[in-house]
Amino acid sequence: MDKFLIQGGIPLEGEIAVSGAKNSALPALAACLLTDDPVTLLGIPQVRDIGTMQRLLKHTGATVDVSSERVVVHAGSMDKAEAPYDLVKTMRASSLVLGPLVARSGRARVSMPGGCAIGSRPINLHVSALELLGARISQSHGYVEAVAEHGLCGGLIHFDRITVTGTEDVLMAAVLASGETVIENAAREPEVADLAALLGKMGARIEGAGTSTIRVIGVERLHGAEHQIIPDRIEAGTFLIAGAITGGDLVVSGCDPDHLNALVVKMRQAGAEIRPTGKGQLRVRRPGKLKSTDMVTEEHPGFATDLQAQYMALMTQAEGIAFITETIFENRYMHALELMRMGANIRLDGRQAAVAGSTPLTGAEVIASDLRASASLVLAALVAGGETSIDRVYHIDRGYERIEAKLAGVGARIRRVS
Repeated sequence: MDKFLIQGGIPLEGEIAVSGAKNSALPALAACLLTDDPVTLLGIPQVRDIGTMQRLLKHTGATVDVSSERVVVHAGSMDKAEAPYDLVKTMRASSLVLGPLVARSGRARVSMPGGCAIGSRPINLHVSALELLGARISQSHGYVEAVAEHGLCGGLIHFDRITVTGTEDVLMAAVLASGETVIENAAREPEVADLAALLGKMGARIEGAGTSTIRVIGVERLHGAEHQIIPDRIEAGTFLIAGAITGGDLVVSGCDPDHLNALVVKMRQAGAEIRPTGKGQLRVRRPGKLKSTDMVTEEHPGFATDLQAQYMALMTQAEGIAFITETIFENRYMHALELMRMGANIRLDGRQAAVAGSTPLTGAEVIASDLRASASLVLAALVAGGETSIDRVYHIDRGYERIEAKLAGVGARIRRVS
């Protein structure tokens, strides 16, 4: 099992590039099942979750041609409208194929999804919405089965709480449903808007993507298209924090600054200097000491929960006490215990964490518990004295493309060992 060995205390300097967004690429790959024409996707990151989704598409009968960051999917025929446990167990986003499969073939059988152990992420929001579009749903032996022999019908969908994958799943189902579908309390994440942009190129009729109300007029069929995936805002945010926590001078390139507003505001309040230096570029420096700044995670355009762990690592190096409140997922503070092993002063109380700093961190043997937690440990290790060993880095491989090579390119002493 691979691990990272990191020697801390080195400011990061230079330019570091952002890959395509994993959380945009996954639904885009699932959307390829909606047409029997080839679909070309550009900017697909080579990370573990993407490989899992590609294997899932192949399992249905689609062909998947991968050439670096260019992926061509041709779902000319679908032999199996299912997502088996052996594939789904490692990735939550595999539930995204539920909507496309039932919309295209009239049936779907999807194993209850796995992924990060960060609390309840129920699929029931997807299921209830698909029932409102006319699918008959049953659950048994760990599988969700959806059947719509005569196709799906448009309807009014109101999510009781915002769900990104639920919004994406229903959006993909609705584009082939007869009539109009209205999705209320929809997720507004950039990844949802990017999916809608791809579907629009494929012939879907969608209005309001990126807002809380999305309207879809169903069409009989979709056609092929070519689409560039948006940059990964979570990776970009992680790199911005890396520059600030190490006291370096780092240019994060290939990002979309508009997707990072909530993080940039908080980092500037904490004392980081962040400014654009060109199209798709942000330069981050730390001219003085960091100061503690409270943060609450929210759905987009609020502070992303996927950056909470990384922000906690930053706050260990800030003067004062920062209160971090996690409102999206329960049980998403497992990284805090590992940060404490490195010397961090953190007190947990339900969904709130109090981080007291500035605390000198020291290298230690730590274990990554999920994707974003592993990123926070890498950030802490970059500023810690001595060597840190991070075990179970397969978690970080699920969402970060060659992170050790990218960080080494801007001065980090990091290496992967087996």
